[in-house]
Amino acid sequence: MTLSEELMRRDAAGTPLRVAVIGAGKFAAMYLAQARRTPGVHVVGVADLNPERARANLAGIGWPEEAFAAADAASALRTGATWLTDDAHALIAAEGVEVVVDITGNPAAAIGHALACLRHGRHLVNVTVEADVLVGPLLARRFREADLVYSQAYGDQPALIAEMVDWARTAGFEVVAAGKGTKYLPEYHHVTPDDVWGHYGITPEEASRGGMNPQMFNSFLDGTKSAIEMAAVANACGLRAPENGLAFPPADVDDLPGILKPRDDGGVLDGRGMVEVVSCVNRDGTAIARDLRWGVYVVFAGADDYVRRCFREYGLKTDDSGEYTAMYKPYHLIGLELGISVAKAAIMREATGVSRRFAGDVAAVAKKDLSQGDVLDGEGGYTVYGKLAPAARSLAEGYLPIGLAHKVVLRNSVARDRPLTWDDVAIDETVEAVRLRREMEDMARAGSI
Repeated sequence: MTLSEELMRRDAAGTPLRVAVIGAGKFAAMYLAQARRTPGVHVVGVADLNPERARANLAGIGWPEEAFAAADAASALRTGATWLTDDAHALIAAEGVEVVVDITGNPAAAIGHALACLRHGRHLVNVTVEADVLVGPLLARRFREADLVYSQAYGDQPALIAEMVDWARTAGFEVVAAGKGTKYLPEYHHVTPDDVWGHYGITPEEASRGGMNPQMFNSFLDGTKSAIEMAAVANACGLRAPENGLAFPPADVDDLPGILKPRDDGGVLDGRGMVEVVSCVNRDGTAIARDLRWGVYVVFAGADDYVRRCFREYGLKTDDSGEYTAMYKPYHLIGLELGISVAKAAIMREATGVSRRFAGDVAAVAKKDLSQGDVLDGEGGYTVYGKLAPAARSLAEGYLPIGLAHKVVLRNSVARDRPLTWDDVAIDETVEAVRLRREMEDMARAGSI
């Protein structure tokens, strides 16, 4: 039985899949727009620190007021309506909830919600990739031990890339590179929320009407989100992070096999089995005709002359040797596709991408010269950006993870473009996210994760 058939069966039986959503921003709105149209799915509740924002967003995507009029979780279960609350932990604990979707974007909060899911026996779809990169391998292990699903979010690029990697490997191909596209120029690393919208070609007013957060969207531009997503892919797929961070080579989709191959073969990669992000613009800012700005890709190798001949016979674009070729998906639909993860977690008890090992990490790097006493403002802000690193290097150098570079005070001055270390900041070691991260690092050093 397919996922959609099982959902329709549950709809007909009056036993819908019961979902709790935490966070009511743009990504959540996109998911909720589709959830209401999906037979066999009941959004029991939406938790947000600002319930009025949640109410406005639901109204903005066409939910009638009676659809989110439940007074509490029990009322939601009786009536089929949705409960709006500011108490995420009460929603997670609510009777009947099967799958929790964290879309907070706040790694510390998301980790707390993950631990609550473990206590209450809920599957978790973790859209907050920052939390997944910070402690995902450890959380995934704990969920497996509890016979629960911990999953990356379909529609977000890491899960789509993981799906393509799995496709290639299942078909018997060696994965040479996998990743996504974005718009990148080296100077973007130092862009702040004050000037982000001009780079997207929209006005601040248009961004506000669309519910777009400037700091979040700045993290897409300054390279941080790309680093986070590629760390998530490396951890889910066992691929390697580049030793010196992402190179962001400009690439037309037909050029993927010629560029994303090892340097020894004329490409840009450290070796085979890497993550990398390609840019949709050349370094002079000119547009690439057939870019992959919104999409994902996998580059794979033909093992022998017969397979390479098949590549030619079926029209695949290859590098000059004929050994390397690529598949790509030109778009991703963000929250509009998230229902795939929710259904797979509950019905098939499968994850759409899950961090299995600690292979890649994201270090916080100074966006400008920072002084002792400065307070870091995290991903997409004014003080730091994220840079991808192999996990082994991050551990050896003591890099401060980008997911913890928020509201912490510098103990040392740090020059622009230098990675910050744990020793550079005054950090509260009793904070739950910090404790879990330290535990995961100790496990990594011991070779157990």
